Amino acid sequence: MHDIPLGAVPGPWLLIPFALQLLGIALLPFLAHHWWERNYPKVSVVLGAVVAGYYLVALHEAPRVGDALHEYGSFLILMASLFIVAGGIHLGVEGEATPLRNLLFLLGGAVLSNLIGTTGASMLLIRPWIRMNRYRFTGFHAVFFIFLISNVGGCLTPVGDPPLFLGFLKGVPFFWTLAHLWKPWLLALGLLGAVFFLMDRENFLRAPKAVRQEEAGEERFSVEGIGNLAPLVVILGAIFLPSPWREVVMAGAALCSWYLTPRLIHERNDFSFAPIREVAWLFLGIFLTMIPALDLLGRLAPELTRSFGMGPLHFYYATGLLSSVLDNAPTYLAFLSVDAGLKVGSLHNPADILGIAMQTPANLMAISLGAVFFGAMTYIGNGPNFMVRSIVEGAGAKCPGFFGYIVTYALPILLPVLALAGWIFLR
Repeated sequence: MHDIPLGAVPGPWLLIPFALQLLGIALLPFLAHHWWERNYPKVSVVLGAVVAGYYLVALHEAPRVGDALHEYGSFLILMASLFIVAGGIHLGVEGEATPLRNLLFLLGGAVLSNLIGTTGASMLLIRPWIRMNRYRFTGFHAVFFIFLISNVGGCLTPVGDPPLFLGFLKGVPFFWTLAHLWKPWLLALGLLGAVFFLMDRENFLRAPKAVRQEEAGEERFSVEGIGNLAPLVVILGAIFLPSPWREVVMAGAALCSWYLTPRLIHERNDFSFAPIREVAWLFLGIFLTMIPALDLLGRLAPELTRSFGMGPLHFYYATGLLSSVLDNAPTYLAFLSVDAGLKVGSLHNPADILGIAMQTPANLMAISLGAVFFGAMTYIGNGPNFMVRSIVEGAGAKCPGFFGYIVTYALPILLPVLALAGWIFLR
């Protein structure tokens, strides 16, 4: 993160564009669906331009806007490259999607997310997940996929989720997360998996048996486009490269995948660029409009944490709350800096973070878990969430709306599980 000049912190009124962006994503698809489908790129650009213009003209902070656009570009290239490469791999699924097989699929995907990242695992597995449950796919199938594979599953390695990778770059040992986070990871996965199994069993029993058997016999296990594993590995390896080489290598791998993959595989995956196009426009607005929120966080967090005497649970919920609506990577760094007692964004020496990891592991655990786990609280909490939603809706399957996701699933199911994990391991 950049250092925030004292005179560059905006007034709270500049949070309004960010709030309008979130409300637009949440409400307008239902209140004015056709208008929103035609105009959401314009809405994102206009709201983002308001914030960017204020920073450029009033605050004279062109570097701050440049940083945000650079982070957005890196985010989009990663998402788009994984989306394209995963779209060139067709996984055929065989047999009936029983509750037990579905549960094993989700748990296996959660483990895989630590090896290829939550984004990589989500893009690779969401299409077969839809197909294997096509005769009874409902909103909770999409939601628990986001819970387990797109978020909670990826907290064991720095590859799993961007904030953990930033911690690794700052000096947190590679296997620190595995050694310290596996117990809350196992608890959260176990409880969420159990809830899913009970809900899926009820859904399974309601489906007519004849339809289940007919659908189960339509596909056999197969892997097509296996050559795309090579560009997938290249993209994951490129994460460790400095910018702009990182983005160049990722884009090159995606282009190779696109031109070398037979069109038949893309057709079998019902591949289209509509989901990544939607993510590109909406997150352009999000990245720009959340600049003031992140800057205010950077200014206020140290003072607030000193006032409230922050302990591990405070760090857990504070990081988690903001990671639900802001980019969890800079939120992670902000609270990591606060815990170190340093100015936000000034931890350039890896030994500083390494010292925190060794001396106050409970706080680092809390910040890490809050950033990863609570990214599942909303569709915008983590990049893969919105992408999964777009792919599900593009496939004609059911997916809850923005508030439906929060009220029906995140608050009554996910939050109690995360609260229990925090109470057991962080108090």
